[in-house]
Amino acid sequence: MKKPKIEAEEQQPRKIIRADKAPTSGYSLVVDGHFKSHHDTIEAAEATGMALKNQFQMLQVQIYDAGTRTRSLIQWPPRAEHDPDPKAA
Repeated sequence: MKKPKIEAEEQQPRKIIRADKAPTSGYSLVVDGHFKSHHDTIEAAEATGMALKNQFQMLQVQIYDAGTRTRSLIQWPPRAEHDPDPKAA
């Protein structure tokens, strides 16, 4: 005896973000060369990147800006605003 097939409600299409392609808008976290999470603001990306870097210092964490197509490295420990640049001396 066959069981009746239960039809699921129509699923919403998922927003698929491919990890091997650079995003076209917003900011993304790049961990050890791989795109991981996408954020709408630089502040959100920096906060997530710092939380990750605080937990795992050995990772190379960068923020990718899709607007300018540039990456900026997250430094650990974070330098305070009033600390002079050690390379400038």
